[in-house]
Amino acid sequence: MSGPTATHTRPREPFDRRIARAVQAVTGRALGPHQTAVVRIGFSLTWLVFLLRELPHRHEMYGPDGPWSWELARRLTADNRAFTVLMWSDGRVWFEVVYGLAVLSAALLLVGWHTRAVSVVFMAGVLSLQNRSVFLGDGGDNVLHLAAIYLVLTRCGQVWSLDARRAARRAARNADRGPREDIAGPLLWTVLGGFLLATTWFSDVTGEWWLPVLLWVLWLGHGLWWLVCRLAPGEPRTLLDVLANLTHNAALVVIMAEVCLIYATAGWYKIQGSRWQDGTALYYPLHLDYFSPWPALSELLGASGIMVLLLTYGTVIVQIAFPFTLFHRRAKNVLLVAMMLEHAGIALLLGLPVFSLAMISADAVFLPTAFLVALGARVARGRDRVLGRRSAGALPEQRRAGEEHGPRTLVG
Repeated sequence: MSGPTATHTRPREPFDRRIARAVQAVTGRALGPHQTAVVRIGFSLTWLVFLLRELPHRHEMYGPDGPWSWELARRLTADNRAFTVLMWSDGRVWFEVVYGLAVLSAALLLVGWHTRAVSVVFMAGVLSLQNRSVFLGDGGDNVLHLAAIYLVLTRCGQVWSLDARRAARRAARNADRGPREDIAGPLLWTVLGGFLLATTWFSDVTGEWWLPVLLWVLWLGHGLWWLVCRLAPGEPRTLLDVLANLTHNAALVVIMAEVCLIYATAGWYKIQGSRWQDGTALYYPLHLDYFSPWPALSELLGASGIMVLLLTYGTVIVQIAFPFTLFHRRAKNVLLVAMMLEHAGIALLLGLPVFSLAMISADAVFLPTAFLVALGARVARGRDRVLGRRSAGALPEQRRAGEEHGPRTLVG
């Protein structure tokens, strides 16, 4: 009897080999390229929608016409050391420049144009405007605030970006002629170098010391990368690639931990409240005019005691249970869909679209790779169908390069 049993029992892999395989997985590639691309698209879209929606009110919210004056903001940032370039000057022209750059960087990050450089400008825009008037926001601004910092450390332009498209075209067309010089990249980083010099000069009014240090490390690291790729593309390039992958993967883990922490703390605080315990918490915001963009719909939902009870308890259960289901794929996916639907309901019923879009963007880091790949393929087919058959088959070598690039970046 021991013979057949031994035949069907697979030998256990040695521990050191498993450790070596894990180290190779963490250092050899940037994990979750599709997930980080969705997070990049989601948060840049959230910020862009918010800035465009508040464009007529920008002067009252963050500019010189706001109730929170420039002098009050200067005194506050002097105490909390929050980073904002709007403290460099109280002029209207400077504010318009910063606001315009914030809009432009969000749009460029959305499409993935030079994501490494643009993500730095995006972060500076988010921190500058939000720290200018800290009393504005609905909760989603806090998530966006942190995500803007994390995105700088990720390689979020590997897929679904103009950077990925440019890399595929370069690999397909210039494989035998060597890489073509990119003028926009070095020019952009040169301009950012001037911005960093200004940040260092105004360090007494800019904010925390660690942010200029981080920006200098990123700028110098990218310059070193540029030099190594042209002068020593062998082992030095491999070492820098490993460091970039480690940084990306660490930032990805931090984003995931942040989402879990948000839901865990929100859920545990809710169960300590008496209104959440008796199942009536949802009833009250549904009857507030401030949170009722659709009064008839809110009144219809609030009139059903059973529905209010189910939604109240369901919200608490989903938020508390989600962090414990991360290692069970099916349960995690079910709760992920439930949370995204919950935030969509908040946007519709309570009139908080920016908060909901920010949270859905954060939740997207847990979406399955297979689903994202299928979604990307369907979107690409729809795009080709809209643009016509000619555009779909115009560059077959580009399409082959994209197909070859995709599977190497899959996780799981």
